[in-house]
Amino acid sequence: MGISTALISYHFSDKQDLMNHLLMKLVEQSTSYILERVEQAGTPQEKLSAFITASLAYQGTHPAHNTALVEIVFNARNPDNVPYYKLDEEEEDPLLQTLGNILREGQEQGVFGDFHLSVMSNMIQGAIGEYMLNPAVIGRVDLETYSSELVRIIHRAVRA
Repeated sequence: MGISTALISYHFSDKQDLMNHLLMKLVEQSTSYILERVEQAGTPQEKLSAFITASLAYQGTHPAHNTALVEIVFNARNPDNVPYYKLDEEEEDPLLQTLGNILREGQEQGVFGDFHLSVMSNMIQGAIGEYMLNPAVIGRVDLETYSSELVRIIHRAVRA
């Protein structure tokens, strides 16, 4: 690509600093994409569908971003030399927080049943993330089918 190491060194103190900035940028982009679509939805059911489909759509349209994100999270370390995947963040992931809020809103409105918010939120996030991390699934199920089937299954699991 023709980018000099001097230019990179001017903007970043070291490789770890570069990885930290890249990680933040990747997270910000995916979060913005998903939250914009959720905000356009009205009911908790529509918001939940938007969350799932936007999350998967972003993965499908930005596969290199997802690969980079996974590589950084599992291989890079924060400034305290702790691998990112081992961090116990005090500040909750905005996407997980949004998903929890959608589920809570649905429960408060009586359209979603009784379940543990953290368990359901993590299960949904896990199912979303699994698509891009599991080549066997990608080989058997196209993204649109996976997305629509996941929405259907999750709606059935959360309904009152």
